[in-house]
Amino acid sequence: MRKNILLILILFSAISMFSQEQITTYYLIRHAEKERTNTENSNPKLNQEGLKRAKKWSKIFSNVDFDAVYSTAYARTIETATPTAQGLNLEIQIYNPQKLYDAKFQKDTKGQTVLIVGHSNTTPLFVNKIIKEEKYNPMNDENNSNLYITTVTKDLRTCVLLKID
Repeated sequence: MRKNILLILILFSAISMFSQEQITTYYLIRHAEKERTNTENSNPKLNQEGLKRAKKWSKIFSNVDFDAVYSTAYARTIETATPTAQGLNLEIQIYNPQKLYDAKFQKDTKGQTVLIVGHSNTTPLFVNKIIKEEKYNPMNDENNSNLYITTVTKDLRTCVLLKID
């Protein structure tokens, strides 16, 4: 599986290097496993498995030269994004999940490689907005392993969905 991920990352990097067009690449993930002991808590942190997964994401992304890392303002998404952001000395930028892929976000991220950490319902919706297609449904609440890699050029929008367990 790691070889497949590396191959895909190399492919996207090669496309970026050799293309005359400006390419924007988005890596979208859902937050890692959250604490579920208090059902009244609307902003839980990651549990131990989630903290491990956040570090694993950081290792998976270690060869990706991100320009920016975005997260919603929730503890679990920020904790998921933190190891990757810290490894690249990037500050986590907060986005509003009510304004997915709006004109400002598109302008701010154009030509960049960006990590976006969201939720089971917002991450597939965000991807759909980027690719301008209703392709992905909300994720199962137990699914913390989807990685959507989308690329945007002037004339083409693509997406690859990987499952990283």
